[in-house]
Amino acid sequence: MPFRALRGFRDYPPPDAGARSEVLRRMRAAARRAGYVELEVPSVESFELYQLKSGDGIATQAWTFTDKGGRPVALVPETTPSLARVFAERAKAEPLPVKWFTISKTWRYEEPQAGRTREFLQFNLDILGAAGVEAEADLLGAAALVLDEAGAVGLYRFRANDRALAEGIGRLFGATDPMGFFRAVDGYRKVPEEAFRGALRAAGIADDRAEELAALFRSVGSGIPVDGVDGFVRDLVGRGLDAPARAGGERLENLFGLLGKAGLADRVVFDPTVVRGLAYYTSTVFEAFSRSGDGRSVFGGGRYDHLIELFGGPPTPAIGLAIGDQTLEILLREGGRWPEGEPPLGTYVVAVDPADHAEAAAIVEELRRAGESADCDLLSRSMSRQLKEAARRRSRRALIVGLKETPPGAVIERDLATGAQRAIARDAVARSA
Repeated sequence: MPFRALRGFRDYPPPDAGARSEVLRRMRAAARRAGYVELEVPSVESFELYQLKSGDGIATQAWTFTDKGGRPVALVPETTPSLARVFAERAKAEPLPVKWFTISKTWRYEEPQAGRTREFLQFNLDILGAAGVEAEADLLGAAALVLDEAGAVGLYRFRANDRALAEGIGRLFGATDPMGFFRAVDGYRKVPEEAFRGALRAAGIADDRAEELAALFRSVGSGIPVDGVDGFVRDLVGRGLDAPARAGGERLENLFGLLGKAGLADRVVFDPTVVRGLAYYTSTVFEAFSRSGDGRSVFGGGRYDHLIELFGGPPTPAIGLAIGDQTLEILLREGGRWPEGEPPLGTYVVAVDPADHAEAAAIVEELRRAGESADCDLLSRSMSRQLKEAARRRSRRALIVGLKETPPGAVIERDLATGAQRAIARDAVARSA
């Protein structure tokens, strides 16, 4: 009986594995350029770690089991609790602010669908120890660099909000269940409007006020330009918006001012329907969406100023985001930006006769040690078949060993884009790479 990957899991044969590796290489390099350093965490943690952060609800998604020591453990469903645990252990030794990025394989027992598998990679960016909106601006700037370097320039935009402003809107419209209100608003763009109004009513908002709030959100459309947040908040102040909510609006204005100075205003909008459903977010929340209009989220995140304390660390302001590999791949494929696979091979060394293979292999070894990617035939194929293989590997050039017209002590270099040939000295091969 043939075996297949389990439901919700994927194989990545060539060229997909190479393409994924290339995208991650670009993202890792961009994070380092932005001053973030890499953190690696385990794939299995104590299940209590996730219960502490997310409550018992995480049990419906986590892959849990009892280990041989009788301890309840889980395959990691997200990276943030592990990051919080590591920082809590090291807090006294870490100079602030800490800027970490992680690339972690994670698992959630969810219904598979486009952009969602049960095993996936998350690319996280986090800043710990900085309370001001300067941290939000740095994080979103780094996220923009990471996405741009991955190939997504022009394909996405950020939607940002503040939980204090969102809470104030809930109070203004009569919500008696703040978390129920957040869950309702979090589903605004995902459910029919009647279902949305029903969720508002369940959060304590009267029918007429629910309709009024739905109309307000409809007026937002796909988001408000960053220079429009002041007008939006002023209008709500006129209706009775309270001071804590106004403070949230002011934080957003300051953040948008910083992003504008950084040249990112064209890819950020204010969206009061972005609240992020998780209870641990404390202030700024944001998501990245495809500009195609399909509503697909590329990443989500926000400020979580009390989480480190929950894990036994000192009071530490923190903010982070997580980019999922599946939604990013869809975004890049739909935008025609997905890499072809592995980077092109630098040099393919062709042996005209099987007797020349040893020399071809020696040249390959020299080139590799000189920093050039290189390969040669292992199947004793004809010269024409070897050149076809070089083309398939997108090689920049071929070095041909054993051609009769080759001058003594030389090999023939063929430019595979133009077909031009020249003789180069055998002892200069590594320098010619």
